[in-house]
Amino acid sequence: MAARLLRRQVLVAMAVGALAACSGTSGSTSHASTATATATVNPLAGTEFYVLPDSPAALQVAQWTAEGDTAAAEQLAVVAEAPVATWFSGQHADPAASAQELTTAAQAAGQVPVIVVYNVPGRDADHYSSGGAADADAYATWVAQVAAGIGDRPAVVVVEPDAVAQVVSGSATDVDADERYAALASAVGTFAALPSTTVYLDAGNSDWVSDLDALADALWSSGIDDADGFALNVSNFQTTEDSLAYGEELSAYLDGAHFVVDTSRNGAGATSRTDDPEAWCNPPTARIGVTPTTATGSDLADAYLWVKEPGTSDGDCRDGAPTAGTWWPEYALVLTSGT
Repeated sequence: MAARLLRRQVLVAMAVGALAACSGTSGSTSHASTATATATVNPLAGTEFYVLPDSPAALQVAQWTAEGDTAAAEQLAVVAEAPVATWFSGQHADPAASAQELTTAAQAAGQVPVIVVYNVPGRDADHYSSGGAADADAYATWVAQVAAGIGDRPAVVVVEPDAVAQVVSGSATDVDADERYAALASAVGTFAALPSTTVYLDAGNSDWVSDLDALADALWSSGIDDADGFALNVSNFQTTEDSLAYGEELSAYLDGAHFVVDTSRNGAGATSRTDDPEAWCNPPTARIGVTPTTATGSDLADAYLWVKEPGTSDGDCRDGAPTAGTWWPEYALVLTSGT
């Protein structure tokens, strides 16, 4: 995170200088005080995240309203009116054009989109979202196309959910670790080079990898040094409290790296895996969590985001569940019940 850390240090130095000018004191500080100030700088502070006008939830609300189902429409409005991430997982015929359209619309609205890139070779091992680019070269080309579409417009990019943690945990048995980490490092570097993009490399969730030393080593190998930090709990259900504690502990292994937390479906916490072996897949007890904000109360947590759109299926793991990535309005109502 050297380049990103330097940017924060510049911001801190400017702030310290401004305070010194106001107080009439010298602008010099000790190394310790500068480091402490640097740790508190949030690159997303004040960011208004993009609300997609044509998200699946927004279209569903419009449909239910037209059909006269006002109760369901009002219940789902909490999702339709919230900023949720847009996933780029290889589905776009022209990734550059799609990224350009998204970031241009967000910029015109005075907002910043959250983009998830999810197309690494061997993605999700043999689970419900398996797939990805054909090889490292194809992946690098695809990443470059998405980055070209973002250009100099503001964006937050979450890089490859589960890609590191699956390797560290041993669940991605057919993936070459060095090749995976090199591909991720290249992707992080490509997005980090963009002038107005903030980058977070995914690090799994608080209930996954307990060996933080091994996880940190894998994140270093995967380019965390070029990122603004790491992402936690993407598409998962661990509580915000547990995610903050885990993130702050992992940060100590990563030179004080900042992080973001996906709170889209963690309002009721996680179901025990002892009670439900597929507790991570469309659990019926899940509920939406705190809406996206940069006011986290933590010096290290830059934002709570809705990275996974509530109502998008994790996979056909339960009766009636559609394939992974498919909009599932019935589950959206489950997640928003009680709101």
